This record gives sequence, structure tokens and C-alpha cells, in this order.
Amino acid sequence: MIRALFLTVILAFSVTAFAVPTSHAATKAGVETQFRQWLEADLWPDAKRAGVSKQVFDSAFAGVTLDWDLPDLAPPGFPKPKARAQSQAEFRSPGAYFSEKRLQGLAASGRSLMNQHAGLLRRIEERYGVPAAIIVAVWGRESGFGRAKIPHSAVRVIVTKAFMSTRPELFRREILAALQILQRGDVPAPALKGSWAGAMGQPQFLPSSYLDHAVDFDGDGKIDIWNSTADSLASIGNYLAKSGWVRGRDWGFEAVIPEGVTCALEGPDRARPIAALTEMGIIRISGRPFPEHERRAPGMVLVPAGIYGPEFVVTPNFYVIKEYNNSDLYALFIGNLADRMAYGGGAFVTRWQDTGAMLRSDIARLQSSLERQGYDVGGADGLPGYKTRRSIGEWQSKNGQKPTCFPTAALLKTIR
Repeated sequence: MIRALFLTVILAFSVTAFAVPTSHAATKAGVETQFRQWLEADLWPDAKRAGVSKQVFDSAFAGVTLDWDLPDLAPPGFPKPKARAQSQAEFRSPGAYFSEKRLQGLAASGRSLMNQHAGLLRRIEERYGVPAAIIVAVWGRESGFGRAKIPHSAVRVIVTKAFMSTRPELFRREILAALQILQRGDVPAPALKGSWAGAMGQPQFLPSSYLDHAVDFDGDGKIDIWNSTADSLASIGNYLAKSGWVRGRDWGFEAVIPEGVTCALEGPDRARPIAALTEMGIIRISGRPFPEHERRAPGMVLVPAGIYGPEFVVTPNFYVIKEYNNSDLYALFIGNLADRMAYGGGAFVTRWQDTGAMLRSDIARLQSSLERQGYDVGGADGLPGYKTRRSIGEWQSKNGQKPTCFPTAALLKTIR
């Protein structure tokens, strides 16, 4: 789903049970009353300015109550939810993200569906320039090829978060976008189904992404990313194309960085022709040469687990996939799944090593230590992105250590 910064916030907090209200006003019934008042006094003026009629507005929220089961809620008058450090796959060895059983299952289903929809996918690829395997990989990862249950009312989820989440401004934009969808008449409110996070349909688009990227590809005069395979697949292709997909290029290649070449080369801002990377000794792990058209084009080193896992040379298209979900691991999952479907590929050759658990708060402390020493880690947010990884490698080189380019508990004790 299209969530980027949005998912970062979701991962940062866990749901805690609401404590006993501190005052008579801080009851669920009282908050529901405030919610109805907020709809009329606060949200409606903005919706009207966005071109939404009162009839559509009232119909959208008729009978809608707040969804108290959602995560990251901050109801007015209730104690604020406590932040709790997390230890998801992104903050341990990234290998946990790549379930071989799941990837094999998705690849088998994906290959069958690529054959079933070959003509449709060919037309979509011709229109948008995005390979069919990449589109189907996103489809499979986001909604199980449209088979996943998407049971929630997107209107209820998003308006709840707009009224009382930890990031209300983000969801306010999305509920206004959802109202514009209803105003256009593309789909009635009851059919506007989404996930618990508000992402809708088979491509898992937030409403703003639907407005910007969803297309009617089956020619029936309406956009339907819930029931139309053609509209869903073409909308994914359109999203990636508008995000900058470079027609004719791959997403990336598993590679080997030789001894003596630092892992701190990483980052899209350190791109150079792939031919220049091969001159440094970086090769494809398969032993095959990089395609000639790729050698002449820019590539970037990617080491999502530093020296403790697979290494890659990626193209700008890798970062286009990250526009769909701002995660290196997500983009690698999509690339690997697409390769399995298109070429019969398998798991990455280099295995992910277990580097031990690190809480997000631990990584944030390490980042703060590096920032105090002048390194650009991309913010002390507890997310070990490429700027953090290469800063670790640069610090290690400066201090006479072998660069590993990945946060570990031992490193936290060393970097002060």
C-alpha cells in the first residue's frame, strides 16, 4: 500500500488499552458526541471548499461511529497512548522479512496469473513501461492478487484517524480525498473498502493515491480497484510510471563487493555508471556480466544488512518501488518476487546473518551519537536507512575498524 511516512508512524507505536477516563467528559460516548460536532464544525467547511456537496458529506457519515479498535488512537480527554520500542524484522536481521515459503507460494500463484492475464499485462506494460512481473509482484504483496479480505469501511477508518489518531493531519487529507472520490460517483460509500490502515482495494491505495493514479483500464466507464483486475493492475503500473519508472531497465542485481571496497558507498546520492562500479571490482553474484545497456547507466550500491547479508547494485527503478512503500526490504521483496516469476529465480544467494535484536530506541541512540560527531544519519528516528548504514561504515573506517555498515548491540557500546 502507499504509506511511506505513514507506515513509519504506525510501526513506532503499539496499541495500548485505554485507561479509565480521568473525567466524566472523557468517555467513549462523550468522544462520539465531540466527533459529530467536529464533523459539522471542522471537517465540513474543508470538504465544501474541496467541492464536496452537503448531500454527499451527510450520506458518507450517516450512521458512522468511531472505530475504537484501531491502533495509534489519541481520543480527546483520554491519557495519551504510551510509545513502546519495537523489534520488528527491520530492526533485527532483515532475513526474517523474506519468508521463503511465502515467496515460493506467491511466485507460483503469480506465474499462473501472469499466464492467465498475459494479454492484459502486455497492454499495460506497453502503456506504462513497467514490467508485468513487477506489477504482479506488487499485486501479490499488497492483496494476495486481489484475494485478501479487505473488510473495513475506509470512510470509518480514515475519519476515525483524522479525528483522534497520533497523526490527524495526515488522515485529514485522506478523508477529504475519500469524500472527493464519493463526490465523483466512482463508488458508493459502503463499497469503499480498505484495510485497518485505510488503504483501499487490490492495489492498497490511500484515497489521495487513488485520485492521482487509479485508472479505468477495462473501459467500462468507472474506476474499480476493488473488483476489476484490469483497473487494479493498470493502476499499479500507472503509479510506478508516474513515480519515475525508467522503461527498459531492471530493478537491480545481487552483487559481491570485494575486500577493500567499503560498504559505505551506499546511497542513491552516490550513483555512478555501473561500469565504474565494475572497475572497482563489484560484480554480479551470478558471475554473469551486467547487461551492456545497464553498464552505461547509473547504479547504486545497496547493503540493507551491511556486510551481514546480500549486497546489491540497484537502478533508479529500485527507488521507484520504494515510492510504493518506503522500505528497502519491501522493494527487495518485490524485486526478488518479480525475478522468480519472470526468470525462475530463487532466494538471494548470500544468506542473511542473525545480528541480534535491536530496539528502535537503541538505534535512535546510536544515530544521535553519530549526529553529535557530525555524521548525516538522516535523522535519529530509529530507522537504519542507508544514511545511517553508511555513516556507521564511515565512523568505523575513521576509527580503524573494518566497516560493517549495520547497527548492532556491540556497536552501540562502542559509538558514544
